[in-house]
Amino acid sequence: MSERPQNDDPDPNDAFDELVDAETDRDPDLAVIEAGSRTLRAQAGPPQDGVPARPGDPEVDRALRAVEEELAGRWGETKLDPSVQRIVALLDILGSPQRAYPSIHITGTNGKTSTARMIEALLSAFDLRTGRYTSPHVQSITERISLDGGPISAERFIETYRDIAPYLEMVDSQQEFRLSFFEVLTAMAFAAFADAPVDAAVVEVGMGGTWDATNVIDGDVAVITPIALDHTDRLGETPEQIAGEKSGIIKKDATVVLAQQPVDAASVMLKRAVEVDATVAREGMEFGVLSREVAVGGQMLTLRGLGGEYPEVFLPLYGAHQAHNAAVALAAVEAFFGVGSDHARTLDIDTIRSAFAAVSSPGRMEVVRRSPTVVLDAAHNPAGAQAAAEAVTEAFGFSRLVGVVGASADKDVRGFLEAFEPIFAEVVVTRNSSHRAMDPDELAAVAVEVFGAERVQVEPRLDDALEAAITLAEEEGEFSGAGVLVTGSVITVGEARLLLGRS
Repeated sequence: MSERPQNDDPDPNDAFDELVDAETDRDPDLAVIEAGSRTLRAQAGPPQDGVPARPGDPEVDRALRAVEEELAGRWGETKLDPSVQRIVALLDILGSPQRAYPSIHITGTNGKTSTARMIEALLSAFDLRTGRYTSPHVQSITERISLDGGPISAERFIETYRDIAPYLEMVDSQQEFRLSFFEVLTAMAFAAFADAPVDAAVVEVGMGGTWDATNVIDGDVAVITPIALDHTDRLGETPEQIAGEKSGIIKKDATVVLAQQPVDAASVMLKRAVEVDATVAREGMEFGVLSREVAVGGQMLTLRGLGGEYPEVFLPLYGAHQAHNAAVALAAVEAFFGVGSDHARTLDIDTIRSAFAAVSSPGRMEVVRRSPTVVLDAAHNPAGAQAAAEAVTEAFGFSRLVGVVGASADKDVRGFLEAFEPIFAEVVVTRNSSHRAMDPDELAAVAVEVFGAERVQVEPRLDDALEAAITLAEEEGEFSGAGVLVTGSVITVGEARLLLGRS
């Protein structure tokens, strides 16, 4: 870390005041809430790509498949009994590995995984050994548990599962319901981090917050990315209700790093912060994006952190939403290091620049082919679709864009498609291999209502859908500037990534 040098230049707070005026839509009544909350205000080895292929050793591959089958035999991630009772029982038997290291806990609706990867990169750049737990995976289950910036090896994944397997049966026999797929993976991650050992863990919730299996940790920093409507059957039908569930990760005396939120959602989270005496840092107030410019391969940012300004930060990811994720990640890492409370200084700018320049986020505005350009994005709800539509328009400027959409049946498909309607010349609807995938004909019926029949094509197989979309894009000629965007689900993106030769 380095002390921020003193100079006679214009006060950078002037620029930040402009940011506040431009970005903050606040309810005056929130001032009452904030009066009871401590506000965080400072006084003036890079991650790998992270998408492993199947193990090359046949024996290891067979062993990994056996573990995957055993995990698949448990409750899936969409079948929930909202309780942390089972995971607490398991971790108690394992010796509470989640308490062996400090953690940064991340919830929100969109941007969690990208933000987690940025936080991981920043911590690693400051020579901390990191563990990262995220979900779902793009291609391989081992992606969910990362050490030192990359997924754990298949061998280590298998070993970790076998180490805790005897205890799973003990807990299963004592509980009303068996441990779920996600609960077992969560315990595996915490055990692997303790065994490494790591200096810090970056943990993404699976769903919600209060009763999520990851909520057995006491995160020193609680990060809440933008909240929107998703999983409404589980979390609530309004941003306020969803915020109530997600604010459960805010623990006593923690620091809360709060991305821009709907006012009613922000109100709920600020009330929670008051209740547990947490410190709050708000995007658009204590930190934010001062400026951003589109650059070759990404964007150039000036970020305002808790300790001051960080100019000329290159981020190799596309879209305004990723710039805001970067601001949140930076503030979280500053808070982790005590910047803004214990220290009034910026982190070393060269280290920050190096870390952000090395960030990757597979399946998030990821280019996997040229001529025509094929982009993958795991957007799966209307808010994510809107961010993706704005990002692809800004970064690529395609003369014609063909969409390939394979969505889950439990999503707001109409709202999702409506976000893309202005930018898709045609859309090819399809399905992925998940049992949750929406039937292509049902998806097409909604798409026709949004786009019109002449702009919709149905291809039940994803490989055929990709070929059809690429053919449509090529109709304008090799140098036309047409492109393809594959979206709708992390599973759709992961399978498309494999089909297009990325591994």
